[in-house]
Amino acid sequence: MLWACIVLPQLALDTVLRDRDDPDTPLVLLGGPTQRRVLQSVNAAAAGLGLRAGQTLTAARALAEGFTCVESDPARIEQVQQMLAAWAYGYSAQVSLHYPRSLLLEVGSSLRLFGAWPTLQARLREQLNAQGLRQRIVLAANPVAARMLANAHDGLAATTPEQTHAAVAQLPIARSGLPEEVAQAFARMGLRHVQQLLELPREALARRFPASVQLHLDQLLGRRRLPLAFYQPPQCFEASLELNFDVESHQALLFPLRRLIGDLAVFLVGRDCGVQRLDLHLEHAEGQSTLLRVGLLSAERDAGLLFELTRGRLEALRIPAPVRKLRLQVDDLPRFVPSHQGLFDPRAAQAQSWQQLRERLRARLGDAAVNGLSVYADHRPEQAWRSVETEPGNAVGAMTGQRPGWLLADPQKLAPSTFTVLGQAERIESGWWDGGDVRRDYFRIETRDGLRGWAYQDIAQPGQLWLQGWFA
Repeated sequence: MLWACIVLPQLALDTVLRDRDDPDTPLVLLGGPTQRRVLQSVNAAAAGLGLRAGQTLTAARALAEGFTCVESDPARIEQVQQMLAAWAYGYSAQVSLHYPRSLLLEVGSSLRLFGAWPTLQARLREQLNAQGLRQRIVLAANPVAARMLANAHDGLAATTPEQTHAAVAQLPIARSGLPEEVAQAFARMGLRHVQQLLELPREALARRFPASVQLHLDQLLGRRRLPLAFYQPPQCFEASLELNFDVESHQALLFPLRRLIGDLAVFLVGRDCGVQRLDLHLEHAEGQSTLLRVGLLSAERDAGLLFELTRGRLEALRIPAPVRKLRLQVDDLPRFVPSHQGLFDPRAAQAQSWQQLRERLRARLGDAAVNGLSVYADHRPEQAWRSVETEPGNAVGAMTGQRPGWLLADPQKLAPSTFTVLGQAERIESGWWDGGDVRRDYFRIETRDGLRGWAYQDIAQPGQLWLQGWFA
């Protein structure tokens, strides 16, 4: 087995930055008690002002001004961790959140599907960078070694137990995952690396240190297994995002909406499913939240498409009060079936599938503006078609006989000598049960211009033809 560990060293700060549309503004993440606020993390712009993690807020304000202070949001961090676990589940069935700010995933069984480790690692980094998350990634023969080696390395790949053992032996004791007091005791003894610990008699370690020290070393070397609880994807999705201020315009809601939709798309890919119904709650400072329901005719999971469809519905919504919080909820996760395309697709790269175009039209024009046609069991031509919702499977069925593809809204009177009758008449007598009784003889005709149509004469008034439709 091969275990990859993805450490997110700045997860709290990255979670804040990815939710803001001004990442270049100096920003610090605060922590500590109310009486002594401390800078936990700073972004690059704040570091340029001379600020650093560990400073007190009082010292930082004395040193510089013009930076933004943000409180860490544990609930939002947990949402991002769960989203990342769902994303990693798309690469491995064994994903664990055992260590904080870290993902453990068994990738040895996934290399046949995703390619060699360098290819898979590059793919993981690319997608994490797209999410605005800094990372360190290490590969090792057991999960504990992978996590501890990530304390001192980035990009290390120890693919065999022997390579893992050699890398662990060179690991500083201070970064080996031992408790701080134990690491300090070893330092006072003049021990600096794990290799020096391994050279000591086990009995001597057992007499002087707790049993957990030897257990950790055995797990670090793969001699004993670490019990892991593996991630199980939920049956629904819910994520929320607190806004920095009261938002009254649709435009200001687009950036946080895009982030929520992006998290949803990552979750859907990891679950290998789609979404057909989603609820966007606009929560206000007072009163009930505003609910925006977005329904699709088929399951989708493309982030760009979902964002555009939701934006189209949002822009048509009247916001009754300033918005404080966005909450996205999906309760049903249907199976996603991607559209099949030929290897040499003649369509342009910018061309859209009919399904995507249909959803965009519905989002812009409304659900009732885009409909399909369905055959209805009635011999009268004007009654044989019905407008239906464009659900999958509502395709127009086959018609008996020859019928025109274009029916006129109102039949048009034909002047004599402007057409030629083709073939024999077809008689239709129907509709006596609903008051729309018709008794007609239908003919195929051809005009002087070569157009072919469908015309009828009323049996009660023979001699006058009425054009009802055109053939293609």
